[in-house]
Amino acid sequence: MGVVYYSNHYVWMEVGRVDLCKACGFNYRDMERDDGVLLAVAASECRYLYPARFDDEVIVKTWIADASPRLAVFSYEMRLAESDRPLATGTTRHVFLSRDFRPTRLPAKYHAMFGIRPRGAGCGAGNSARGPASAGPAA
Repeated sequence: MGVVYYSNHYVWMEVGRVDLCKACGFNYRDMERDDGVLLAVAASECRYLYPARFDDEVIVKTWIADASPRLAVFSYEMRLAESDRPLATGTTRHVFLSRDFRPTRLPAKYHAMFGIRPRGAGCGAGNSARGPASAGPAA
């Protein structure tokens, strides 16, 4: 069929999420290592609108839709680079965990980056990542 396997959309979301963290001024890996805070997926959703095909270039727009010191919700929009046609939309809901996998609060030094503050929206207004549509068997 030449259609990208459906689960690749979740990989693209993860790449978009990591790129957004970098655009907001921190590396997710450093937050785990230095602060002992893990960002665990509690729920995910992907709505498929149009099939991506092998070798299509896909743009992934990622933003923080909601956040509190206990959780963060990321939203995603995947589009074909060539035509800007929507491929899929999605969300992932994450809880902040300690190294022993217990719920914890996000350290205050990250609040502004996640838009957790009295005024302003934070960094999560939007970020795009580009990459080829590949990996995985055809659906």
